[in-house]
Amino acid sequence: MNLGVRWTLHGDGRTPAPGAVVRPDERLSWPRTAGLGAQHVVAMFGASFVAPVLMGLDPNLAIMMSGVATMVFLLATRGRVPSYLGCSLSFVGVAAAIRASGGDSSTVTGAVLVVGLALFLAGLAVRRFGARIIHAAMPPVVTGAVVMLIGFNLAPVTASTYWPQDQWTALLVMLFTGLAVVCLRGFWSRVAIFLGLVFGYALSWVLDLVFGKIHSPAGGAEAVDHWRLDLSGVAKADWIGLPTFHAPSFEWSAVLVALPVVIALIAENAGHVKAVGEMTGDPLDDQLGTAIAADGAASMLSTAVGGPPNTTYSENIGVMAATRVYSTAAYWAAAGFALLFGLCPKFGAVVAAIPGGVLGGITVILYGMIGLLGAQIWINAKVDLRNPLNLVPAAAGIIIGVGGVSLKITDTFELGGIALGTIVVITGYHTLRAFAPAHLKEQEPLLDAGTSAYDDHAADGATTKGDGRPTGS
Repeated sequence: MNLGVRWTLHGDGRTPAPGAVVRPDERLSWPRTAGLGAQHVVAMFGASFVAPVLMGLDPNLAIMMSGVATMVFLLATRGRVPSYLGCSLSFVGVAAAIRASGGDSSTVTGAVLVVGLALFLAGLAVRRFGARIIHAAMPPVVTGAVVMLIGFNLAPVTASTYWPQDQWTALLVMLFTGLAVVCLRGFWSRVAIFLGLVFGYALSWVLDLVFGKIHSPAGGAEAVDHWRLDLSGVAKADWIGLPTFHAPSFEWSAVLVALPVVIALIAENAGHVKAVGEMTGDPLDDQLGTAIAADGAASMLSTAVGGPPNTTYSENIGVMAATRVYSTAAYWAAAGFALLFGLCPKFGAVVAAIPGGVLGGITVILYGMIGLLGAQIWINAKVDLRNPLNLVPAAAGIIIGVGGVSLKITDTFELGGIALGTIVVITGYHTLRAFAPAHLKEQEPLLDAGTSAYDDHAADGATTKGDGRPTGS
């Protein structure tokens, strides 16, 4: 059985040719692969560490279970969908609502476990009926908008949390990282994001030595005097330690609050798989159901032991866009590192000590890359944004997602950000399509290019030819 754990060496394994792409079933030398894995860990660590803290869950358990979830995902997709599964930020608001109504950590994880089950069942439905049901619900104008709002929704995190902590460090790190991505050659250009973090770490240390403390907001709080690089937490942290486990509990009121997030997760997964397919040049429509089901199963596994839900991570898609290395071997290395680092509180403290200004410079590039992948989907599918049927729902959903617009449903539950933006794009498109005149509908087919030729009986997992037709057609 092919589990996607065998890779061919790309070239000499050292320096890919200029412009060359390292495919998912290829790898560089193992030391370089390990370095790329470490870069993926660093890319996902900030959000995967912060999200569980905001949800009131153990961040070390979140890191450890993200490694386990990634392994499950890679095995399920047989190495065809290079992605990292980190803690989902979509549930931060849900967790706050559940806690506000008297729930505790077990109530939160119980509700999210049910959402994971719903996501798993949705994935099975896509496997049974084929990728066309996803594309019927989310044609290119929708998937492009969802990918765009997922990336650009992260912009306020940079603007309000990271960048203000040290604007000059953020600017220098942004410039250094941009130059590294464009100007460096060979392997070094492929780890430019990691080099940017190292540069920023060292720069912050030097600035502390030369100028002393900085007066700025610390983690979004009021402006105070603080060190750019604060290593006090590293000295206090243990080298080895188990995370905190707990069993979930189930309350229907909490479950009903959490269930609407399923819509956003399905769209988010579809957008991520679409983005990865665009980058690798490998149509992954036949893997949509598997990817969605694997995400749901991984979230169920994590929440069953008290961890947070997981989802494919935009940050790591951004790293792939920058490095053009799509090897799943790097993700296995990242998963292994995460598993070990989850058992090492001191490592978590080191990564958590990365100055906010440094993250500001890095995330400006990464988040922008993610958002612009949505535009690439539109371009490749030749989506006509002069058509109001395409323009109106995409425009409304993106502004809602990027601006953090919220819709209060009850006193304890509201939709906002990615979830609300996704719902507006999907429902808006299909509602407008139902009432639009025929000449607007004819300007774009319901199914995007590459899926309209799907055989009615093609199942998830069927191999296809390069033109999108099932093998043997």
